[in-house]
Amino acid sequence: MVEKLEDYALGKRIRNTKGAIKKVGLIGGGSMGKEIAVEISKAGIDIILIDLTQNRIEEIKKLLNDLLDQRINRWGMTSGDKKMILSRIEFSTDFCDLENCNIVIECINTKKSVSSIEDRKDVFKNIEKCVSKDTVIASNASTILIADLAIVLEHPERAIGIHFISPTASVDIIEVNKCVITNKETSDLIEKFAKMIKKKIIHVTASPGNISTRLIIPLINEACELLMEGVGTVNDIDHTLVHGFGMQMGPFALADKIGLDKLIKWMEGLYNEFGDKKYKPSPILKRMVRAGLMGRYVGEGFYRYENGKRLLKTGSVINLGRESL
Repeated sequence: MVEKLEDYALGKRIRNTKGAIKKVGLIGGGSMGKEIAVEISKAGIDIILIDLTQNRIEEIKKLLNDLLDQRINRWGMTSGDKKMILSRIEFSTDFCDLENCNIVIECINTKKSVSSIEDRKDVFKNIEKCVSKDTVIASNASTILIADLAIVLEHPERAIGIHFISPTASVDIIEVNKCVITNKETSDLIEKFAKMIKKKIIHVTASPGNISTRLIIPLINEACELLMEGVGTVNDIDHTLVHGFGMQMGPFALADKIGLDKLIKWMEGLYNEFGDKKYKPSPILKRMVRAGLMGRYVGEGFYRYENGKRLLKTGSVINLGRESL
């Protein structure tokens, strides 16, 4: 047998190493999908991002470009970094393009007002049709048990929950939620993946909402109660939490960032699961969503947003902060 120089090449050794992570698939290019794509690409891992239509993909490309420009302006990222990150991200509408992925993460952002569990189950089934038996299938869902999604898989032992928290650039943890039957190979691969993207794993015992969402939902609900009782204004309450307790942002600014429509879905999911009043959506949140004031992504929620700046609203609670409604 004649030995060849390329037999000893680094690239070849990596390709033949079991458990190596060379490519990750993402399903959904919404706000979290884009953030996750950037974090993974920064680590030198190739990405294939799947979304519904080519028009939607073109929109995602533009938004991804804008996101990276923001990081150049605010976080010291260079134009060279941006170019390298984008060079590792492919786009497709075809699930079959996931075939060479080691991990596929579902992070869809449905606009439905009801639970997205059936949509996510369909995504899991479509992923499994196109990937190898060793590919880990994960979900970024925060209020759905991974076991409820894994049930549709022929190989449910490969399923795991990986919850990224926004802003992913500054949050150095991911919450990992396993099924009872998640196997060691899956867990080991996610441990390796977390190290590659420089995130610490918070291991969560199976629970909808993990740790982060179950803590933040009652805080936002209670802030809404204080507001409706007239105990403090939106700014007073946020200011207290930021400057009194060192939070990056107050509950109302955080609610606007998440999106009030998304918050209500999280709350309803947790309320249906646990039946605890602390998870029941506050009436003011429902009123604001009905009025289309869903937060930063539409330009108005508890605050108004213009040219990237957060502005106070001076109207009464009755008028949802507006002078008139």
